[in-house]
Amino acid sequence: MGFIDKLLAAPGWGIHPDDEHKRPAADLAVRTLPLPAKLYVPLQQHIGAPARPAVVVGQRVLRGQLIAEAQGKVSAPIHAPTSGVVAAIGEIAAPHPSGLAYPAITIESDGEDRPAEFTGCDDPFALSPTEIANRVAAAGIVGLGGATFPAAVKLALGQRTEVKTLILNGGECEPYLSCDDRLMRDCAADIVDGVRILLHATGASDAVIGIEENKPEAIAAMRAAIAGVAGLSVRSLPARYPMGSEKQLIKVLTGREVPADGLSSDCGVLVHNVGTAAAVHRAIRFGEPLVERLLTVNGAAVGQPGNIRVRIGTLVEDVLAFCALKSAPARLVMGGPMMGTQLPHARVPVIKGTSGILALAAAEVARPDEGPCIRCGSCVKACPMGLLPLEMAAHIRVGDLDGATALGLKDCISCACCAWTCPSAIRLVQYFAHAKGELQTKQRAQLRSDASRALVKARAERLEREAREKAEAAARRKAERAAAKAAAAAAAAAASEAAKEEV
Repeated sequence: MGFIDKLLAAPGWGIHPDDEHKRPAADLAVRTLPLPAKLYVPLQQHIGAPARPAVVVGQRVLRGQLIAEAQGKVSAPIHAPTSGVVAAIGEIAAPHPSGLAYPAITIESDGEDRPAEFTGCDDPFALSPTEIANRVAAAGIVGLGGATFPAAVKLALGQRTEVKTLILNGGECEPYLSCDDRLMRDCAADIVDGVRILLHATGASDAVIGIEENKPEAIAAMRAAIAGVAGLSVRSLPARYPMGSEKQLIKVLTGREVPADGLSSDCGVLVHNVGTAAAVHRAIRFGEPLVERLLTVNGAAVGQPGNIRVRIGTLVEDVLAFCALKSAPARLVMGGPMMGTQLPHARVPVIKGTSGILALAAAEVARPDEGPCIRCGSCVKACPMGLLPLEMAAHIRVGDLDGATALGLKDCISCACCAWTCPSAIRLVQYFAHAKGELQTKQRAQLRSDASRALVKARAERLEREAREKAEAAARRKAERAAAKAAAAAAAAAASEAAKEEV
């Protein structure tokens, strides 16, 4: 039995929820949400620095027009999702459990959806890798699997590190979600073209498209699309969560292990989502920026679940109204139920990384009360990173963050497999999230302390330097005065001698 076969046969790696709730949403035709009257476009939709507004209130804009510029090396621009007028540049509730506000640009739609002038390319393979990366950056494309890392930064990284293999993530392992599945069924040719462009841009020699085996229609569509295309292959993966996680995907498909605190490029691999590849196809072939995405609307509270094409900046409440809620949801989640974000309410906008909106009924979110750890080891068997969740939680309970860190806390990917399998219903992932937050707070405090010490040291050095310079200046002035006095005395003596000689 080979390495991969042994890995996949290993008992307990990850989890496999009995009822994934992916169907019937996955099997229904894609619908398009009508344009809402207003769109609220956040400036922070990606990892890195937020975009900077490039428009003013009252300005008319066209669909695809740049409305916010990228800032810094890791950032992404934002484009108008439709034509209309900039109604406000202010704050809107963030898609975060806190419900805190963050900056956004509000656009009042004129209903015409007039596009800006786009410049595409008939032969992307005549472009240099740098030009492709620049166009991807200008289109505002980020990772559409949920991580939202700017795609152009990954391309540039691939060029620097000599990536050999490109992996396309079509796993979509989270329960309820099926937008990638639907995209692969309907737009396989676009994805394959995007993959070929990404290969050209990174210099990788081959690409592997990994798809979980519970998506047979997507596997068939993608295999048909790559027929006759050199360097591309489709691999069927076990339907096991979190198979779509980058490190797990790389290990299963290549047998390579990404080092702790390392990047996938460190082992010659670059991972992109299939949705990202489709967006690259649109950006390079037609010059279209990222202003809409396909997302899954699902959950027992939804009357008409399915996959919906939605403009960026659309409020969640507009999406849910379109899908006909049949009851008040007990919980709203943006993303999947395992790693998604619980929403405080529905007046938050869809962003580039929104893979799904779940309106869950009370029966779907009910959990038993937390009990004591019985040391069964279920969490250890389920952890895809090979960590010891029960031991880490024990250290965190007593405030020993260093002990939890020594056990691999930073390697935790917050997949919640441990909490899912725990028979005592211990909220393990919440312990780890708390600990990571505390560590970040300590690190920020340490950075502030280091910065304060550096400032105090710099001030002391400056004062010492100024005092030294003052002393040196005073010494120079004293020496100059002494020299002047000596010169005057010498001149007086010379004059006296001259006067005596004349007499």
